[in-house]
Amino acid sequence: MAKPAVVLVGADKGGVGKTTVSRTLLDYFGAHHIPTRAFDTETPRGTLTRFHPDHTEIVNVNSVADQMKIFDTLGSTPAQVTVIDIRAGLLSTTLQALSDIGFLESAKKGQITFAVFHILGPSIASLQEIAETARYVGDASYFLVKNHINDTSFFDWDPATYNSYFNKIKNAQEITIPKLNEMATEQVEVASVPFVQFVANKSGKGESANYSFVLRGYVRHWLGQVWAEYDKVKLVDLLSPKAESNVRQVAG
Repeated sequence: MAKPAVVLVGADKGGVGKTTVSRTLLDYFGAHHIPTRAFDTETPRGTLTRFHPDHTEIVNVNSVADQMKIFDTLGSTPAQVTVIDIRAGLLSTTLQALSDIGFLESAKKGQITFAVFHILGPSIASLQEIAETARYVGDASYFLVKNHINDTSFFDWDPATYNSYFNKIKNAQEITIPKLNEMATEQVEVASVPFVQFVANKSGKGESANYSFVLRGYVRHWLGQVWAEYDKVKLVDLLSPKAESNVRQVAG
């Protein structure tokens, strides 16, 4: 059996678009035919589960019972990759819990593939989060994700300061998520379907829908840009080395 992989998506700051990134990851892994499950830690009513109900379970990441539900099953679940969408403000405490239960040590020994997607906001507070999480991530694959959910720039006022934080984590890599057209974003939210399903003009039940051709085009182009960022950091090779190399084209 392939080595299980865990992808933690989070930030201590809210409003930076963590769930949007989780949604793109689930679409990306699905396109690569990688069996994936997800846990939404926004109890009691998660956002991720609204878009990916068939693959997502809502949990309380602070609950020992729910921690067992996630991590005790890594070796037995058919899913090769487990995506955990961490509620705002819980990234550092979740990493501390992973340290306490020995998960980080198992990852260090190579028994589990571990990746952290740290979603940054355009403020010094996000940089300070890097310093906090650097104490835990160790040898994990660490991705600093600049998610342009708003028209904003990231740390342009002082690149030296940004680099000083960035360099705190060994082998950290950057990923840039471009901004999606606001009307397209709104329509996908209303449809409550995965991005790939919106592009394919399919409803939540898999039936033909009547989404705007123009807005579907914006989402298709944007999702292609996001996936190109994941390809750039060789995400499939990292998490599923034997995954099918010929990815399905985003449906038109």
